[in-house]
Formats: sequence, C-alpha cells, structure tokens
Amino acid sequence: MLVSGFPTSSDIYLEIEGKKVAVVQSYTAKTTRSSQNVEAFGEDEPVATIPGPRSHVIELTRLYATDEAIRDGINFHDLTDFSLVICKPDRKIIYSGCQWSSIGETGALGAMVVEKITVVATKRIETAV
Repeated sequence: MLVSGFPTSSDIYLEIEGKKVAVVQSYTAKTTRSSQNVEAFGEDEPVATIPGPRSHVIELTRLYATDEAIRDGINFHDLTDFSLVICKPDRKIIYSGCQWSSIGETGALGAMVVEKITVVATKRIETAV
C-alpha cells in the first residue's frame, strides 16, 4: 500500500527582477482578511458580510544569499519589492510586492546567513506546474 503525504516544498527562494538572490530553508505563511458586517434597520443580525483586503505575512527561517548575490553585495536590510517563490511538486506559489517587517540574525564566522525575516506581501499567486 502506497501512502502519500502532503506535497512538500522542493525549492523556496527570494527573487528580485527574476534573479534568485537567496534560498530559504523553511517558511510559515499566514493570510488574513478583515470583513465588515452590513446591518439593516430593525434586524438583530447582520444581513451580509463584505470581505475586506487580504494581508499576507510570511516568516522565513534560515536564509542563505546566493553566491551571485553576495558578489553583488546583497544586504538583506536593503531589500524592497521582492518576491518569495515556493515551488511544490504540483504548483508554484509566488508572493510579490514583498517588504520585510523584521529581521533577526545569528552570526557564524564566514557565513552570510539570516535566521529569520518576516515579510509582508501585497499579492499571492498560485499556478499549476
């Protein structure tokens, strides 16, 4: 009997203008949306709910700059308007318009590693592979 689990990520990376600048070991993504109730006079419960804008917050763990990005002098603190690409066996998820909201580092001699970056994305697109 073949037991298959959930599809896992085969590649997770940051991209700027189509160029891979860092690989990511793991991530946690959360999308939230606020909503607003529509109330009508004389009703004791809302008559409808209007969906609000979505907010995508992704926490990335263990980022490694690519060799090319290191040669180009990448600085994670200067990153703006980048994309996060998550490749799964059956689909690709792209978070675009990303900005970082927090960066936490743990240093090791000779390593260009950032432990955690929390990013906020303006858009999430999912495509079949």
